[in-house]
Amino acid sequence: MTRDDELELILEIANEAAVLINEVYAAPFSVDYKGPRDPVTIADRRANDLICNRLSQAFPGTPIVAEESDPKSFEGYRSSERVFFVDPLDGTREFVDRNGEFVVMIGLLEGNAATLGVILAPAAQRAWAGRVGHGAFRVEPDGKRHGLAVSTTRELAGVKVVASRSHRDAETDRALTFLGVGGGVMALGSAGLKAAAIAAGNAEAYIAPFYAGQRWDACAADALIHAAGGKFTDGFGVPIDYRAPSLANDRGILATNGLVHEALLARLASYGASKQPKD
Repeated sequence: MTRDDELELILEIANEAAVLINEVYAAPFSVDYKGPRDPVTIADRRANDLICNRLSQAFPGTPIVAEESDPKSFEGYRSSERVFFVDPLDGTREFVDRNGEFVVMIGLLEGNAATLGVILAPAAQRAWAGRVGHGAFRVEPDGKRHGLAVSTTRELAGVKVVASRSHRDAETDRALTFLGVGGGVMALGSAGLKAAAIAAGNAEAYIAPFYAGQRWDACAADALIHAAGGKFTDGFGVPIDYRAPSLANDRGILATNGLVHEALLARLASYGASKQPKD
């Protein structure tokens, strides 16, 4: 199977998961909680099962680190050359709130880098896909494809930031104010939609200076943004370590068009220093 074939197959799998998700979305459904403010629904679980089964059939032996899977199912993934990271329903809160801002995310890690990403919004029936080194594109509901490229904004005064709709708090707002970005803030539900906005050039930065979900929230977004010409690191400017002992993005996330990345990292460092206790 060629790399292009792999991307097309993963798009197909994401579309199949979206069909299941939309079936649940169209009718009343119950909500369980894995922890405080951490909902899960039958749509999450059904999509997780479908994606993992399809990926296992197509890529036997490749570990699949998926949000709703038993961690025992992907033990030892850190030693595998290729690893899939799957968030079957990114934005479950938005799904529960029925605002449409949720996505399917499938990312591929090769070596130490995210190389392929597919993000699909079931409610909008729109997808974003990319392969690092070969570009990125958007798929419209009618199947038409359009190339994606990050914006060319270089000045912080013109930077538009995408921020969380459900996870935003006063501390994040203080950080955004400190950064001095002048293009405004766009609130979006899922991490995948934030990544799509940057890859499409509709915003310049996604900043989560503290905790930013898990690795399955990052891999597809990382690949998509890099494929579109942008940059994706932790909050300290270091590439995401997908083989770290923890799956948590506990060093934050900074995703940008690449042109404002270093300036924002410098501001983030200053913000962190401003919060340290004074002697």
